[in-house]
Amino acid sequence: MPGRPPLIRTTRTACAIGLLVALAGCADTVAVDPPEPATDVASLCSDLLEDAPGSVSGQDAVRVAPADAGRAWGSPAIVMRCGVERPAALESTSRCDMVDGVGWFTQEDDDHYVFTTIGRTAYVEVSVPRRYDPPADALTDLAAAIDEHDPVVKPCV
Repeated sequence: MPGRPPLIRTTRTACAIGLLVALAGCADTVAVDPPEPATDVASLCSDLLEDAPGSVSGQDAVRVAPADAGRAWGSPAIVMRCGVERPAALESTSRCDMVDGVGWFTQEDDDHYVFTTIGRTAYVEVSVPRRYDPPADALTDLAAAIDEHDPVVKPCV
C-alpha cells in the first residue's frame, strides 16, 4: 500500500499471522473444566496427569485448556480429570467395577460413560464418549498410571 510507513504494514502482517497461529492452535485443543483438587492431592494429581499415556483406546493425546485441567485423547475426546469431587450418587452400596486393579463407579448418559475411581486417595474421573466401545478399554489404558500415582485407601471389593 503506497504511502503507508513500513511499520504499519509489518504490524498488520504480524497480527494476521498471530491470529492464524492462534486459531490453528485451538483446532486440536479440548476445553476441560478444571477441578479444584484439595491441597493434599494436588501434587498427586499433577504427577498422575504428567505420567498419563500418549494414547488411550487407540486415540492420540490432544491438547487441553487450561493445560493443567486434565488430559484428553481423540475426537470426540476421552477426558481424564484428577481431584474431582466425590460423585453425589456414590454410596457405600454402589456397584464397583474393577478394571486392572482399579475400582470404578460408573454413571452414564446418552452421550458418555463417566467413570470415577473408588477407594483411592483422590477421585479420578474419566469421561468416555459412547462412540468408543468397549468403554473399559480407556480404563485399561489408564490403570497403570492411576495405580502408580493414586494409592488405594480402601479397596472397593
